[in-house]
Amino acid sequence: MRQSGRRLAENSEHGWLWKGRRVKVVDGSGLSMPDTKENQKEYPKHSHLPPGVGFPTMRLVVVFNLAVGVVLDAAMGRFRGKRTGELSLFRTLDDAFEPGDVVLADRLFSDFWDVARLLKRGIDVVMRMHAGRSKVSFGGRGHSTGNRRIWWRKKQRPEWMSKEEYDALPEWIRLRALRVDVRQRGFRTRRLVLVTTLTDAQAYPAADVAELYRRRWQAELNLRSLKTTLQMDILRGKTPDVVRKEVWAHFLVYNIVRGLMAEAASSVGIRPDEVSFKGALQTFNAFLPHLLAAATAEEAAARWAAMLKAISQHRVGNRPDRYEPRAIKRRHKRYPNLRVPREDARRRLREKASSDGEKD
Repeated sequence: MRQSGRRLAENSEHGWLWKGRRVKVVDGSGLSMPDTKENQKEYPKHSHLPPGVGFPTMRLVVVFNLAVGVVLDAAMGRFRGKRTGELSLFRTLDDAFEPGDVVLADRLFSDFWDVARLLKRGIDVVMRMHAGRSKVSFGGRGHSTGNRRIWWRKKQRPEWMSKEEYDALPEWIRLRALRVDVRQRGFRTRRLVLVTTLTDAQAYPAADVAELYRRRWQAELNLRSLKTTLQMDILRGKTPDVVRKEVWAHFLVYNIVRGLMAEAASSVGIRPDEVSFKGALQTFNAFLPHLLAAATAEEAAARWAAMLKAISQHRVGNRPDRYEPRAIKRRHKRYPNLRVPREDARRRLREKASSDGEKD
């Protein structure tokens, strides 16, 4: 899976890069799996749930390549417990990043330790300001109204960091804060504050950095393609080993479809994120019998070209600053939630049926 992601990212067209630089997007999610004893032990449920209720849950952090949309690497862990959060998993993915990269992430990842670690390796970041930090006051001498130089100072060494790693980090890191106004028709203007290590305002204007951060939404769309279109949201493995294999297999299939989208986009001169993932998957499945039935190499090549043309016609709209309600339109059946172990529920039904029979 990693090899497929790197190969597709390295072969992407230069015009798909951001200012000639590779951008990698980090985001986290959660997956559910069957309620077996093996899965419970490896991926325990929420602590407030009684035994026999709920499902084991996996925490997932994924690194996407922004240009092509492929998965470069991922980390899996428990959904609760010490050092199992998204930041802890993110710190195990250093091999996915190289000097010269730009890391795009939400405000959860904008802490001193991770920004300093990336900056030391020659990797820049564009993130939203963490909610726990003091508000940035824009304006004043030497600053534009939406562009300000800020400094973050190293604090006391955290438990997870070794003394050698702590001493190797600088005492201060210099950042640039940007104020971005998100305007959407029919909604009140929303103001965000971004932080970035791209301190050169001439090479990286505020408008360009803001536009890049808006593309962070691609990570949400990529996860939706994995969890909804490829049905990775609820896993089927009965053991942790099978569950992990299932996740990697989904990633591999996802990268294969992304490769088709990149080839189709290149053939018509558009970006891969302008092509529909679901449309590409459905088109490939429709063409597959005809590709396998091709009698000659020339016939197969012609059908392949026709498939790529069909994939390129499944376009998606430009969707920056997109907001979606976390609600569903279709109503569920009105069955109550199972709040006791299934065996207890069955026993109660048997006892009720027996008592009703005796009354009759």
